[in-house]
Amino acid sequence: MALDEIAGLICSKLEEGGYRGIVLPIEHVAQLKNEIKERLSQKEIDAGLYDKYLNYFKFDVAASLPRIRSIIITAAPQPQRKVTFHLNGQTYVVIIPPTYYADTDDQIKDIIENVLNVDGYQLHRAALPLKLLAVYCGMAKYGKNNITYIEGLGSFVRLRAYLSDMPTGRGDWLEPQVMKECDKCKACLNGCPTGAIVPDRFLIHAERCITFHNESSEEFPEWIDPAWHNSLIGCMKCQIVCPVNKRYIKWVEEGEDFTEAETELILSGVPLDHIPPETTHKLNRCYMLDYLDVLPRNLRALLK
Repeated sequence: MALDEIAGLICSKLEEGGYRGIVLPIEHVAQLKNEIKERLSQKEIDAGLYDKYLNYFKFDVAASLPRIRSIIITAAPQPQRKVTFHLNGQTYVVIIPPTYYADTDDQIKDIIENVLNVDGYQLHRAALPLKLLAVYCGMAKYGKNNITYIEGLGSFVRLRAYLSDMPTGRGDWLEPQVMKECDKCKACLNGCPTGAIVPDRFLIHAERCITFHNESSEEFPEWIDPAWHNSLIGCMKCQIVCPVNKRYIKWVEEGEDFTEAETELILSGVPLDHIPPETTHKLNRCYMLDYLDVLPRNLRALLK
């Protein structure tokens, strides 16, 4: 099968599954690296924050995977999930934003591998700046809140990127675009309680973003008002008020239900090997095991 046909088949099979996909040549990884370096040098990205929280990007693909020839970026529409906790006779329903659930990852990986394996090509997960990749290839556009939006899906999507030894032709590489709906809109700017979104620059002030702080294991700064917390992890403030998401904000699915005993156990911050298997399974189905160190603090803030 011709290379362009393989790439086209990958994208069409993803669309059949309800997903989006774009295939790009591996050379674009260098452009992503240069873009990040430029933003760091211009102090648009705080160097300390990058070193501490964003240093997991792997741009030197050739060093570990010398035969890699292409990047495949995918987008999966996903809802918010409601997770229920019980404590002191009270019931608390909290939200986990769409991007944290990995339900669709295996399905997407299987779709791509079923196409690649026919010709003997392989697939590997990539650690790249996904939002930047999505806007450069034209899959997404930025909102004023620096979150990516995909036409017909809003921001309720989970982005993933993969590497393959499948050669591919030239892919589109565009200047990042901001949605035209943002031109005269200030909904996210006014809806952000921390002032992380400002009118005088495109990138948000990540050091003031609730998502940044509740993914960090450090204690919340004193300036964060407890009433601002709205999700078990991450934040939905700017996405919920965005007019582009109007069709999707009620897309909420039921998640796990934690008993009083389980809620108390999570709040106590016990290590994973002290959590019963059934509770561990629930946390795993919420994709919260990676955030076990911050869950007690985050949940306590929401219960207040």
